[in-house]
Amino acid sequence: MNSRNKGAEGERALAAELRRYGFEDARRGCQYKGGADSPDVIGIPGIHIECKRVERLNLTEAYAQSYRDSAPGEIATVMHKKNREPWMVTLTLDDFVEILRGSKWKN
Repeated sequence: MNSRNKGAEGERALAAELRRYGFEDARRGCQYKGGADSPDVIGIPGIHIECKRVERLNLTEAYAQSYRDSAPGEIATVMHKKNREPWMVTLTLDDFVEILRGSKWKN
């Protein structure tokens, strides 16, 4: 499978997982917007998702891409997965705490 097809399949798989968790509007971003700075997956307001489905990932570069492409006020994230491994999410600690403070996990 070439990298473009693998990337598209990864985006579809991630969108399906997010829908399974209740984010019913999760879809591949390029289907609707197209541009180079559009998120790979859309449907979670305020979150810019860069999707990576690779065995070896430079998280620093992937996060920099997500941050660079995110709109003001959006939380940049990298959602990534290796074969036979669970989906993982990378974001800054500040953004993680911001998400938690807005959730049921408030102290």
